Amino acid sequence: MHFSDELLMCPLFWGIEKKDGEAVLGCLGARRMRYKKGEIIFAEGEPARDVGILLKGQVQLIRTDYFGNRSIMMHIHPGQLFAESFACARAEKLPVSVMATEEAEVMLLDCQRVLSSCCKACEFHSKIIFNLLKIVAEKNLALHQKAMICAKRSTREKLMAYLLLRAKEAGKADFSIPFDRQGLADYLEVDRSGLSAEMSKLKKEGILDYYKNNFRLLRMARDE
Repeated sequence: MHFSDELLMCPLFWGIEKKDGEAVLGCLGARRMRYKKGEIIFAEGEPARDVGILLKGQVQLIRTDYFGNRSIMMHIHPGQLFAESFACARAEKLPVSVMATEEAEVMLLDCQRVLSSCCKACEFHSKIIFNLLKIVAEKNLALHQKAMICAKRSTREKLMAYLLLRAKEAGKADFSIPFDRQGLADYLEVDRSGLSAEMSKLKKEGILDYYKNNFRLLRMARDE
């Protein structure tokens, strides 16, 4: 299987030379897959066996409660991994689904082969395991941030906490988010109409401005 430049940019393969790429992918049982918009890559409830790498498109990790309410746990960009924590834990039932939110190309790796040195004792395995550990730790921090945001009491507080975090990450008052209105509501675990109402209030108060998924923080809200 061809080891492309896009894979060299993936954090899992940092420190791996391109000349070793094809051997690496063969050793890890890599398969390239394509998914249509709205198609489920991994379904909630199925066993976790593979680590996914998004090559093109967008995917989301989605949790659905007993009543069918959807919450976006994480938005995955090209080059990022997904489901690695569940696969490493050999979870018998995935607690989330992974869905393509637009046409996507994905590489799937057999997690057992990622974590276990092959019979050839390839030198790259130790590098990949180290990289995987770092990625899992970073993802846990991202989930902790989401938990802190969703622990806020009101829709306004959740929204402002999220936007302030995004502005800090961007290093400026103008930034974009990876969600449309419904996606943002699902991520914050709030009602969409209530979210839209709070956004309108904040705009009228001169605290923020926005157009679609582009935002600008104008000043700090008094209660933030």
